[in-house]
Amino acid sequence: MSSLVKEDLEKKLFKPLSQHLYEFIEIEFSVQDRYYLCVSVTKNEEVKIIMVKHYRIGLDEKYEVTKKWSLNDLQMIDGKEADTDNPFFDLHFKKVYSLEAYSCASKYAFARTVNKLNHAYLRKDLQIVNFDSTYINDDSIWSSNNKDCLVLMRICFYAFNLVCLSLCPLPL
Repeated sequence: MSSLVKEDLEKKLFKPLSQHLYEFIEIEFSVQDRYYLCVSVTKNEEVKIIMVKHYRIGLDEKYEVTKKWSLNDLQMIDGKEADTDNPFFDLHFKKVYSLEAYSCASKYAFARTVNKLNHAYLRKDLQIVNFDSTYINDDSIWSSNNKDCLVLMRICFYAFNLVCLSLCPLPL
């Protein structure tokens, strides 16, 4: 379902703006409307964070940009509490925006993408606080940035080694 929404967002909103959509998460912003927090890159390689309102008119899906920021203006992402499973986080620009992601996993996906694009395009000192760094940094084998297969393979390798070692006879 989310890949269909991403395709629709890309086609109807980001391509006309000459941007590539890297990541989007659903955020709890209004009871009756659906909102997405998107991270995109322009043709000039400027990273944008965009809040999009999603609504329907008849059978047609419509998207409207409600807020737009540059990653260059982002000072900090505060995950509120690193040791609890909560979807709340703050984006610190000149003003602080308190947001609620649809899930804790989507909050981490957003922070991972922002961190990755910051390293790729800006290389500025962006503070990402109150997140478990194991799940934020791409260099960790436990990050779930499509590396689930690698993690599973390593676990199987270690389990296989343990079985082999347990079957080896001990010298007398």
